[in-house]
Amino acid sequence: MSKKSAILLGTALLAGLLFSWLSAPAPATARFQLTPFPTPTPGEDGRILYTVQAGDTLWRIAAVSGVSLEQLRSLNGLGVDDVLQEGQVILLGLAGPAQPTQGPVATAGTVVAEATATPGVSAGTICVLAYDDLNGDGIRQEEELPVPNGEVSVTERTALFSDTSATTVFLDDGTESFPCFEDIPVGNYNITVAIPEGYNPTTALNVGVELQPGDVTQLNFGAQLSSAAAAEILPVEEGGRSPLLGILGIGLLVLGLGLGAYSFRMARSG
Repeated sequence: MSKKSAILLGTALLAGLLFSWLSAPAPATARFQLTPFPTPTPGEDGRILYTVQAGDTLWRIAAVSGVSLEQLRSLNGLGVDDVLQEGQVILLGLAGPAQPTQGPVATAGTVVAEATATPGVSAGTICVLAYDDLNGDGIRQEEELPVPNGEVSVTERTALFSDTSATTVFLDDGTESFPCFEDIPVGNYNITVAIPEGYNPTTALNVGVELQPGDVTQLNFGAQLSSAAAAEILPVEEGGRSPLLGILGIGLLVLGLGLGAYSFRMARSG
């Protein structure tokens, strides 16, 4: 085999191996995941408590819960240099449990439509909003939209009225909204919300309300996407290399083998 043929053969084989390696699939890149953040739920006294997990920091808890570092330190008497311990219980805030009122309003969260009595009217309206509690604080913010695929049940305790609805409905103009039960008899009602699978409640899901003539009452119920359900939504990033490089590499390997065979035959015949 001549020196020139040997160089060509070596070059072709090396190029083929290089392009074949470049075309091989890269291993999937594992997405970095922190310990799942359990959805905090208000207790009977309205306090939202969280138990510190392994790897938690005050910064991470603030980022996930939406409560500022300064507020967390103030609520829990923590200094700038204090370090959280696994199993430590900290206060995230107050959800504001239902309080007795002078009017007929009972609430599972925040009442945004005040109840008003109208003389001479024997019916009222109850609106129910099951919202996506993004920060898990049990208090509905404007950007927290209705949760789909759940169910709302409104039942008068003496069987005067009973009805159900999906947690989201469409208005006449096509806008997605939440259900309102209009012109229903006055009485004492149980309102229950069944949240969809994959969500955890951040408020009570059952509340009683006394409906007076002319009342228009809105009740808010919070639910937050669970850590497991959120993880399933996130795409898993996978690496990959171009298949064209693989084809080119195979071609160069074949060319190198062909040059080698040709050089071998020429050497023997010479």
